Amino acid sequence: MSMPAMSPTMTEGGISAWKKAEGESFSPGDVLLEIETDKAVIDVEAQEDGVLAKIIAQDGSKNISVGSAIAILAEEGDDLSAAVEMAANASKETQAPSPKEEKVSETPLTPAPSKKPSPPTTVSKSELPQGDHIFASPIAKKIALERGIPLSKVKGTGPDGRIIREDVEQYKSESSSSISSSSAPPDPSTDYVDIPLSNMRRTIAARLAESKVQSPHYYLTVDIQMDKVLKLRGVFNNSLAEKGAKLSINDFVVKAVAKALEDVPEANSAWLGDIIRQYKKADISIAVATPAGLITPIVKDAGSKGLATISAEAKALAKKARDGKLSPHEYQGGTFTISNLGMYDISHFTAIINPPQSCILAVGSTQPALVPSAEDERGFKTVNIMKATLSSDHRSVDGALGARWLTAFKGYLENPLTFML
Repeated sequence: MSMPAMSPTMTEGGISAWKKAEGESFSPGDVLLEIETDKAVIDVEAQEDGVLAKIIAQDGSKNISVGSAIAILAEEGDDLSAAVEMAANASKETQAPSPKEEKVSETPLTPAPSKKPSPPTTVSKSELPQGDHIFASPIAKKIALERGIPLSKVKGTGPDGRIIREDVEQYKSESSSSISSSSAPPDPSTDYVDIPLSNMRRTIAARLAESKVQSPHYYLTVDIQMDKVLKLRGVFNNSLAEKGAKLSINDFVVKAVAKALEDVPEANSAWLGDIIRQYKKADISIAVATPAGLITPIVKDAGSKGLATISAEAKALAKKARDGKLSPHEYQGGTFTISNLGMYDISHFTAIINPPQSCILAVGSTQPALVPSAEDERGFKTVNIMKATLSSDHRSVDGALGARWLTAFKGYLENPLTFML
């Protein structure tokens, strides 16, 4: 069994947890393991009957390339002893062998007449303990790099003082325990914590950096009077109270975005290099903050759905996103993104476009403001204002087009009864 590609863009993943033990049988539909992708933790189900003969990539393994062997599967009645040898051969091809396998290969061997002598270990010049070079195994170097551990401070216990995996891991535990020890001198490294990048965080960083550098962003901001939305929301929520449902301001925003995209379909597009792809349906990506990073589950074809349906779907998707249980089809794609920070009392901000989409809408909080009164030329009145900022890719949506879309969006929110037309 090899690391599967859980999405078209996935190149590597991690093993969150095996749900079957070695030697345990499984049937179609049984969950074999959980795989951590750049977006979520996804269950991998068995497609047929079999036995999990040998696990190659253990729980917690990360950065496993798609197609790399992670386990040996067999059929009922097969000789499982052969799986051990197959797993050993497969592990030699991986970049991160298990701790047990590395320990065997790096422990000094005592010559015995009954065993065939092991071939001499070949050490690259970069691993020789000469000058500034450090004598360490590849996996030890990899772990040290990920955790920010200086190899020069790690004492090697392998052959000829070579630094092995256990040395690097032990160094971390020793430095941690020294924090609570009153007799140990203060370590400057205790003033900060190095947090290893998850696959999700690494992908977010790469995509947003690429978007900000390659997509020519521009920004348009409007003030929207939300009094009618707030009043209509109160009426709807009173009628939905007995059902345990409740509409949010964001549900109205999603609906207004979809309706505005119907009026200005050119904004519902993506820049694909040689072409601009214009979508016929409004699949709205909603930015959700999770412990692992930002993810954008999608409310599909939001223009055809009512506010109650949008609300229920958005809440369910947000919960699955925070639990890391989104399926690929629930966050891949999307034609337009909404990022709402109004619940944090943020009045105004700009957002980075979610490529290859052309637009993202940054929504702030609704706040009271004084404006001239239309009824009294010399007077003022208090209204509730929400600022919304559209970030657009100038290659596919120019300024005039962005302004047309933002005007349509503002019109729907200031006259929400038009949702019903």
